[in-house]
Amino acid sequence: MNAETELKFQVAPRKLASILRNGSGRRDRSEQALVSNYYDTSKHKLKRNGLTLRVRKVEGRYVQTVKAGGSGSVTRGEWEHEVSGAKPDLKRARNTALDGVATKKLPRKLKPVFQTDVHRTAEIRRVRRSQIELAVDRGRIRAGRRSRPIAELELELKTGGIADLFRLARDIERKTGAELDPHSKSERGYQLLAREGEGAQRAEPIRLKHDLSPPDAFRVIAHSTLRHITANADPVRNMDSEGVHQMRVGLRRLRAAISLFDDILPRASTARIKTELRWLTGELAPAREIDVFLKESIQPIAEQNVPKRGFRAIRKKFSAQRMAAFRRARDAIDSARYRRLLIDATEWIESERPRGADDQTIAVYAAAVLDQRIKKARKQGKLLRDLDPGQRHKLRIRIKKIRYAIDFFGSLYRDRDQSEVARLSDRLKQIQSALGSLNDFMVHRELATQAALEAPPANRRAQAFAAGFIVGQEREAAQDLIEDASMALRRLRRLNVQPSK
Repeated sequence: MNAETELKFQVAPRKLASILRNGSGRRDRSEQALVSNYYDTSKHKLKRNGLTLRVRKVEGRYVQTVKAGGSGSVTRGEWEHEVSGAKPDLKRARNTALDGVATKKLPRKLKPVFQTDVHRTAEIRRVRRSQIELAVDRGRIRAGRRSRPIAELELELKTGGIADLFRLARDIERKTGAELDPHSKSERGYQLLAREGEGAQRAEPIRLKHDLSPPDAFRVIAHSTLRHITANADPVRNMDSEGVHQMRVGLRRLRAAISLFDDILPRASTARIKTELRWLTGELAPAREIDVFLKESIQPIAEQNVPKRGFRAIRKKFSAQRMAAFRRARDAIDSARYRRLLIDATEWIESERPRGADDQTIAVYAAAVLDQRIKKARKQGKLLRDLDPGQRHKLRIRIKKIRYAIDFFGSLYRDRDQSEVARLSDRLKQIQSALGSLNDFMVHRELATQAALEAPPANRRAQAFAAGFIVGQEREAAQDLIEDASMALRRLRRLNVQPSK
């Protein structure tokens, strides 16, 4: 087996040539036409197990490749063998990651699911004592009648240290605006096959092996959350409200993972990453807050006893603010700061040196983390009615982190215990939803008050009436939400089952 360590970038097609022109001499450069067929079963058994099987035609030869590692890590297992034709030869895939899923029926069930056809220009860069292959791919990916262009850059560490790989990545990003994208061609192929990938993307399931150490489990989780963030970059650029929401969810999940593993992560480098994650969260927040205010608070009063002039005025004001907020979010994603964040976060995930916990498994660690956090949430929840808005907000964040922890660690529990895990998750969602609405009400109150104070004289009374109507409705609803959250918190129980070991 070879360990393939690489970074992938999306690059504007007009910038691809400049990457090569900045390279070394032509003697280190090669050009190839690569046609690759990817194989799987009709139910995508290989994909579900984090495996990729392809047969690539290279200069008249056929090379079969098995890749393992669906966690998004920059290092993946890779097994290559020459085969006699365009179809897979599973005899040549023995002693690879495919062994775990291969059955006698598998060869009959395999079929081509999509194809990539690219022209690759590659050259070797020397960075300090490391050798790194820089490969520019132009072409298309096809699944049936659907296709999508490919314009990407791959940096693969051939010899040397991983720090040099990131050093070159930063240099290329600075010169060309290349954007790190951890999604492979095979993942894009499956998205194309499922007619996905253009709109907002939800988080992918996380599967942890029981014997992983906590630092290794954190890397799996952190890479998954980073993939969730990057998958929604284009939807944010397209000012898709759900894309903004999903990117914010990805950011919250990564920040939650950092909090859950706080006792083992290095303090200095983690603090720098947290600062940048807070920055990006802040750039996206106004778009989401105003969008929700428009949809859930302003639009519903159109059918109620509110002066039409006041409704139209407040809707116009916040529609304009919404567009400005979405442009702000788009500009953040198009910034060099965002591109640097992706590189820095990936290097931090790969290179951080944990402060301990290698002497226990993630199953033991996860049980202790969940037990401790649920205990604290229940204690604080008993005082919910006495908490001020700021304290309720902190409790909501605490509940949200427990819910994300259930998502992260859920695969560690036995099948027979999944129903209890699901019940806990549902209760956490109920509490989070109620506390989230209460938090939204506080944001809406500030927005409505601002609208009333800043209204032009011609619309001041009508707009103030509409704003007051919204605040009054939400204040009335808040009491029911507090009661719902209090009841759910009283019923919140620690898990009576332990992750399997």
